[in-house]
Amino acid sequence: MSEATVLLNKQAGVGVITLNRPHVYNAINNQLSKELVEVLQQVAQDQEIRAVLMTGAGKAFCSGQDLRDRSAMQKRGEHFALGQSVRERYNPLIEALAGLEKPVIAAVNGVAAGAGCSLALACDVRFIAPSTRFVEAFVRIGLAPDSGSSYFLPRLVGLGKALELAMSGRDVEAEEALRIGLAERMVEEKKLFEEAFAFAKQLAEGPTVAIGLTKRAIIRGMESTLSEALEFEAEVQELAGRTGDFLEGVQAFAEKRKPQFKGK
Repeated sequence: MSEATVLLNKQAGVGVITLNRPHVYNAINNQLSKELVEVLQQVAQDQEIRAVLMTGAGKAFCSGQDLRDRSAMQKRGEHFALGQSVRERYNPLIEALAGLEKPVIAAVNGVAAGAGCSLALACDVRFIAPSTRFVEAFVRIGLAPDSGSSYFLPRLVGLGKALELAMSGRDVEAEEALRIGLAERMVEEKKLFEEAFAFAKQLAEGPTVAIGLTKRAIIRGMESTLSEALEFEAEVQELAGRTGDFLEGVQAFAEKRKPQFKGK
């Protein structure tokens, strides 16, 4: 039986997902994409997991599609339909990740390239180190962006910068990534996981139903009219107001103490 390519470890309410193919910089093959979808589905159902931290084993976050698979198929003369591959492997993965109504933090170590870059962008918050590099590498092999990059990239950095990065396929070093909005926080290399985990743990201790609704409302608000956004805010506020965490928050405020949220 082959070694698991995706690891899940639960710590203090945080589900730590580790991409586990360090010998190929966590490149995505069929096994990894399948296992990652399964892990994300497990995380979505596990009530003990209230926040998620994703990172890569070894020296990289994720180098994208494992091109050795494609090269081997070409040498054997096998035909493969890239559109079908994107629909069957990558689209369900990105939808499962972006659809989690739990905060998802990425600790982006080393390179995040191609579909690996898309994977990082689909997370809610990105922590990086000075060695981190983002690369929209698709154009380097004659392809267009996939795995959600065409959706997330312009929303994070704006239309013009997204086009420049995607059309050039150039490396974006850590300082620039932080400046243009590809990442939210940069920390020392040796503290990357520690700091990202601390933030994930902080969110896991919060009112995670409200955080999930916040995530849903803000993403939806990006494509709504003002009236639609206002109405949806009323809808999610109704849901948040029915939670035990709301009652606890109000009571803790009245009693001048720190609230003890349960994520319910």
